[in-house]
Amino acid sequence: MALNPPLREWQGKTVWLVGASSGIGRALAETLHAAGAKVVVSARNAALLDEFVQQHPGSMALPLDVQDVASLHSALAALLARHGRIDLCVYCAGHYQAMRAQQFNLADALLHLQINYVGALNLLDALLPQLLRQAEAGQGGHLSLVSSVAGYRGLPKSLAYGPTKAALTHLAETLYLDLAPLGLGVSVVHPGFVATPLTAGNDFSMPALISPVQAAQAMLGDWAKGRFEIHFPRRFTLWMKLLRQLSYGLYFRVVRRATGL
Repeated sequence: MALNPPLREWQGKTVWLVGASSGIGRALAETLHAAGAKVVVSARNAALLDEFVQQHPGSMALPLDVQDVASLHSALAALLARHGRIDLCVYCAGHYQAMRAQQFNLADALLHLQINYVGALNLLDALLPQLLRQAEAGQGGHLSLVSSVAGYRGLPKSLAYGPTKAALTHLAETLYLDLAPLGLGVSVVHPGFVATPLTAGNDFSMPALISPVQAAQAMLGDWAKGRFEIHFPRRFTLWMKLLRQLSYGLYFRVVRRATGL
C-alpha cells in the first residue's frame, strides 16, 4: 500500500542529502545524480563534498554541521537561491560507536544524541517552513530520515546509538501524521548492516552485510512504491521486525543466545 506520493522520475528533481560525504549518503548522491536529479550534498567534510562535485557535474556542495542550526538555514537558502524548491531531503548524518553500560561514556552518548537526533530537529527548523510553503502551493516535497534497525528494540553494544535511532523513527511517524494530509511525503529508513565507515569498527560478525550502493538502490525502489518504512536487506530486517513482537522475557533470552552477551 502506497502511503506517500511515489517518487519515480528523478530527472530535474532537486535532492538535498544531509550527511553525504561517505556511506549511504554518498552512494545515494551518486545514484540520484546518475538518474538525472539535481543533487545537493552536505556534510562537515568540505573536501569530500568538493571531490563529489568535481566528479558529478551540475551537483552542488553545501558544507555544514548539523549541530549548527544557522549553518542549516544558510545552506537551505543557498539551495533555494539556485534551484527554487526541494523535492526530496534525506537526513543521513550519523554517529556510531559501540557502547555497553560497563564502558558508559557520557560525552560520546551525548554526541550520538546531538548528531543522530537533535541534528534532525535542527534540519526541521530550516526545512519545514519551505516544505509547508510548497504544500500550500500544491508543489509537494518529501522528507526521509535514515534511522536503523537498532532503533527497533534494545540491542547489546547499542547503548548510545539505539535510543537515538528509536527517537528518529518516532519523529518520522509523528511527522507523517502531520504532513501527509498536506500532500507531503515522509519516510523512515531502517537499514540493517551496511559496509560504511560507521560500521567498519565493529568487532563482531555482521549478518547480511550489504554495500552502500545496494542500500541506495533499495531506497530508490521503495520511494518509487510510496512506502513509509524502508528496510533492507529484508532477509535480515524481517527477522528483526519479528523480534519486535516478542514478550520482553522471550526477547531478552533470544538476543542473549544469539549474541552471547
